[in-house]
Amino acid sequence: MRRLHDPCPHPDDPDALPAPAPGNLPAELNPFVGREAELAELGGLLEGARLVTVAGVAGVGKTRCVIRLAALREKRYCDGVLLAELSAVGHPDLLEHALVDALGLTDHTNRHPRAVLVEHLSERRTLLVIDGFEHLVDACADLVTELLRRAPRLQVLAAGRCPLRVDGERTFPLAPMSDGDAVELFTERARGVRPGWEPTAAERTSVLELCRRLDGIPLALELAAGRLRALSVEQVLLRLDDRFRLLTGGRRGAPPRHQTLRTAIGWSHELCTPEQRLLWARLSVFAGQFDLEAAEYICGGPDLPAESVLDVLDELLAQSVVEREDGPAGARYRLLDTVSEYGAQWLAAAGDTPRLRRRHRDWFLGLATWCELDWFSPRQAEVAARVDSELPNLRRAMECSMEIPDEVHLAQYLAGTLWFYWAGCGRLSEGRHWLDHVLEEPTPHDSARLKVLWVLGYVAVLQGDTVGAISALQECREEAERSGDATALAYAVHRTGCLAIVTDDMPRAEELLRDALGRYREVGELNSNVLMAQVELAMAVAFLGDLDAAALICDEVREICEDHGERWALAYALYVLAYAALRRGRPARARQMLGECLTIGRTFNDLLGTVLSLELLALVTAVEGDAGEAAVLQGAAEGIWPSVGVPLFGSAFYGRPRAECEERARRELGNAAYEEGLRAGRRLDPATAVERALAGGGPAATVEGPGAGGAPTAGGPGGTRRPAASRMTGRGGPERW
Repeated sequence: MRRLHDPCPHPDDPDALPAPAPGNLPAELNPFVGREAELAELGGLLEGARLVTVAGVAGVGKTRCVIRLAALREKRYCDGVLLAELSAVGHPDLLEHALVDALGLTDHTNRHPRAVLVEHLSERRTLLVIDGFEHLVDACADLVTELLRRAPRLQVLAAGRCPLRVDGERTFPLAPMSDGDAVELFTERARGVRPGWEPTAAERTSVLELCRRLDGIPLALELAAGRLRALSVEQVLLRLDDRFRLLTGGRRGAPPRHQTLRTAIGWSHELCTPEQRLLWARLSVFAGQFDLEAAEYICGGPDLPAESVLDVLDELLAQSVVEREDGPAGARYRLLDTVSEYGAQWLAAAGDTPRLRRRHRDWFLGLATWCELDWFSPRQAEVAARVDSELPNLRRAMECSMEIPDEVHLAQYLAGTLWFYWAGCGRLSEGRHWLDHVLEEPTPHDSARLKVLWVLGYVAVLQGDTVGAISALQECREEAERSGDATALAYAVHRTGCLAIVTDDMPRAEELLRDALGRYREVGELNSNVLMAQVELAMAVAFLGDLDAAALICDEVREICEDHGERWALAYALYVLAYAALRRGRPARARQMLGECLTIGRTFNDLLGTVLSLELLALVTAVEGDAGEAAVLQGAAEGIWPSVGVPLFGSAFYGRPRAECEERARRELGNAAYEEGLRAGRRLDPATAVERALAGGGPAATVEGPGAGGAPTAGGPGGTRRPAASRMTGRGGPERW
């Protein structure tokens, strides 16, 4: 078998490049047991194939094996090992979005997510691990095929209950554990509930029999080991025997091991108390993770009081029915997929699925409302992390509402309420998907539909879809005027002003934004959108040449942000102030404010704010006398722009700082050295570029003077005005420069 050429240096090579890019593989929370032979064979397959799929029945350990193998081979991939968990992705249309998320990409353009994936992976040496694709097998096979064709250095390691069945795939059927590995796994997991436990000679015989009766399936073994908290091995074996007789069979034609796994789960279910079984079934309504408060509200009731949910949940955790996961949003929980499926069947048999789905939908409508309000507060970062973790459940809530014509307005309410997430946290592409989707069903032009229209217009502006933006904003404005909805009308005028900025029509932008701000005052609106309207007005005023007025507007925004703990809009106010400081001959002050912009942008993963700050910081660095570092920063910005949109939106106004920086750097360095600096910057990933910029890669000038550059003239940067880029970006959009 031909060995694939590996362009990465060997990890033991003293002349090797720095360590490969970090991935997102989860840390192992308990020891990995056995499977040495399987891992060795899988490693051999990866040496000669670009797509290897580990297939097997539910619970056989596919996920643990592929993650373990990926971790062992991580240093072989210069551009990282990345895991995409697809079990919570409910529809094939969201597959590409899920992979974009898994790769940590931030793309604000109107490009299809597949194009973003292809561009990102085309020249990278990456191992992509895909898990839980069974319900998306056709869409996943199509996507993986294209990625492998377009990205020659990519390898894919997949885990699912069936192969993808595409050209070039090598399938590895993962069998249950051998007797030795199974006994070792059972013993290790038993020690988790009975520390220091060592089986006696008699118990070892029972453990071996138990492992064989469970066919060596890891999930079944772990469920059985969890029962040693209350039972002896012999008691577990006896009860298992009873449950086998009760739950044998299953659907005809199903593999025996699948029936055995169902038996093991059914047996664990039988050992639960009625309250535990009830909570297990009701928890199946969640998609992906959930928290305690959601479980208490959705799953509680007269037969399971909310105050008892914590105790019952803790019991399910102890039995390995529920897993705990800690992350930025705090302690969260998850049902294993197979366990969730089993619970869903019991919920359906009880006829309670529709009621629980409505309760689930109502909870996440309330959560989105709370998050929108809390976005304008010191808890912005917390809100961003919370919505990130709840996205699968928010998707399910929208899907639930779309299934009933009389409840489509609730899906519209939810899609519109999440504007801050679509625009503020780098989710423009998925936001556009949902905003378009919820408008497909005809509904009255009530406040929910009007909000969707202006949010859609906002997102379309950020994506550079001028036609889509005009269509949505015009409809919103006309219907708002007809119905007398002053708030929706203010937002429609505001976002039309954004469109004018993108098209370099600064006088019209100033007129519309002042009009919108007046309307906001009339209706008493004050939030992050209103502050961004002020920043956008300051931007237009600055481009028209009045730096003093622009600075006054942004100083007011900064004061309001500080009063309310708002950081998202603050970053863009600081950017405008940095621009004004630089034009006034104060580069050190500009550097300080741009550093804060970069820090805030990193908090929200705001790639647009990051790249714009890097562009201006490059000019600051050139003004301070370090042309070489300025070239590196410009190169870093060049490397980021393809994930954001057309560089600097194709705008003459936005492009002037870059042009000035390039002119200075080329003059001081010469063309060859300048181009070398650009190449060095392009090799930096965004996180490294930000760290370098924050560290102040070049020497700071000690003298500030008129050499910082002149203010733009009233007529703009000069030359013939060009239309804005046809594809624009996101996360705060064109107004966030």
